[in-house]
Parts: sequence; structure tokens; C-alpha cells
Amino acid sequence: MALELVKEKWSNAVSTLTIGAIKEEGGTRQKVVQCGGEESLPFLFSEGKIPHRPVIAMEILDTPPDDWPLTLTSALGSAIKNPVEWAIKCEKEFKADLLCLRLAGAHPDAQNKPVDHLVKVVIDVLKVTTIPLILVGCGEDKRDNEVLPRCSQAAKGEKILIGEVVQDNYKTLTASVLADGHSIIAQSPIDINIAKQLNILITDMSLPHERIAINPTVGALGYGLEYAYSIMERARLAALSGDKMLAMPFICFVGYEAWRAKEAKALVSEFPSWGAELDRGVTWEALTATAFLQSGANIMVMRHPKSAELVRNHIDELMRG
Repeated sequence: MALELVKEKWSNAVSTLTIGAIKEEGGTRQKVVQCGGEESLPFLFSEGKIPHRPVIAMEILDTPPDDWPLTLTSALGSAIKNPVEWAIKCEKEFKADLLCLRLAGAHPDAQNKPVDHLVKVVIDVLKVTTIPLILVGCGEDKRDNEVLPRCSQAAKGEKILIGEVVQDNYKTLTASVLADGHSIIAQSPIDINIAKQLNILITDMSLPHERIAINPTVGALGYGLEYAYSIMERARLAALSGDKMLAMPFICFVGYEAWRAKEAKALVSEFPSWGAELDRGVTWEALTATAFLQSGANIMVMRHPKSAELVRNHIDELMRG
């Protein structure tokens, strides 16, 4: 007797987030990126539609990073000194689906760059590229509240994804995003209840849930990954079961987490048995990303072009069903 595959039946779907706007929509992008929309758990095509593949955003900093290992910076070359050249390289050479510009130079403890300069960087990156943009602040709430609303206004019409907001600091940026037609990243500290509450607070300000992406604050391969994975899995199960306040796409800052791990960047002279630094770093980032694909990640922000290529090929295989 043939065994019949048991299939789950879900009552809800993940909302579809659209990033970018073409000329006819008031923007300047040559294409838009849509993510989310799943009617089943990741890549279970027999249980429901998965209309949009996971996408890869390449991360760009407005100022040259001083804490990235040589194995990472050497892959990016001299473009790392100029965010405009870096953006062009990520689009043309590395074939990114999106760009993720992090305004690290805005931080008061870093270069504390003037707002006008940071706004100009955003405008310049948009001028020389054709793919949608994700914009992330420096992570210091007061400074981000000063910088990001100005950037939001400057990018009006482009429908970019801006972040991040947290439970104690969401009103200023949410208001700007709502006024300028963008979408927002809601960050929660690996906590499903806080993630849901923050989404409720944002939607109470009249921002549609289709314009929210959840950053569950993941960890890299190794310590922290399993817990983050389980939180994402629980949130996605709740979303498919009918909880609309958790039914938003996930964005995971994979590169940021993976390249902080000692295993990814330690010199071979320190740990000879670990093998070559480049192989370790690329593999660490790629495996972190592929793990989170299985927990429902929709947007992966990555750093090394080789890691991104490996993950893109893996997505191609998974999307064949």
C-alpha cells in the first residue's frame, strides 16, 4: 500500500513586501523586488504557493570599515573606499538583488558625519544604481532619529526599506516612512512577543502591515543560531496559522553577524587546524544564510560576494522544488 504524504493546511499567508519603485510609480528603479507571500513553510511547494524567492542584498557602508578582516575587504577592492563605487560594483559585478546602505559614519562615537553629507550619500547611491535600496542607520537612536527622516524625505518616491525601529523608539521614523511612502524594518531582540507588539504599535500609526519587515536579530553559525532559528520558526508558524501581526517577511543581517565570529576571521597562524581564513569566512557566512533560509528568511543582507554567489545558487536549487 502506497503511503500518502501528510500535508498541512494553513489559514493565512505571509504578507508581500514591495521594495523599490519604477518610473511609472514615481521612482527611478528599473525593477522592484517583492518578498514574502508564502502560503506554507519554506520550500514546501506541495502545501502552498511560494510566489517570491528569497533575495540577497549586498551591504555597503558610507565610510570604509576598520574592523572587517582582510579576507573580506580584499574581495571588494578599492571600491570599499567610496560608497558610490561600492554600490555600482555590488549591482553590476556581484549581481545583488538589492543594496543595503548602512550609515555607520553617522554614529556619534565614529565620525559623527553631518546630516547633509549622509543625505547626499543616499541620493548619490540612488542616482548611480537601478536596483532597490535598503537604508539602515548607525544604531544609535537619537542620531538615527535625526538622520533617517531626512534621508527618507530625500528618497521620497523610491519606496525604499528603512530601519531600524525598536519598541522604545519607533514613532519618529514610522511617521517619516508613512509620509514618504517607504517601508520599515522592525527590530526585536530574539523575542516573538516583542516582535508582535512592535508590529502592533507600528500599524496603530496607520502604516500597513505590508510595509513592515521583521528583523528578529539573528546570530551567526554557532552560538545563538539555534535560538534565533527557533524564534523565526515559531513566528512563521503563528503567521501561517492566522496571526497577521507576525505575518511579515524576515530580513536577516547575515554578513554583520557571520563576520563577527572568531571562526570566520581568526588568522590561520592563531588556529592552524581551522584551515585557510578565506575558506572559513566565506563558508561561515554562506552556512549561516542557508540555515536561516530554512526558518523562513526572505531577505539576507550579505557581505562577501563569494558567499552571496553560493547562497544564490542554493536558492536556485531550492526554488526548483
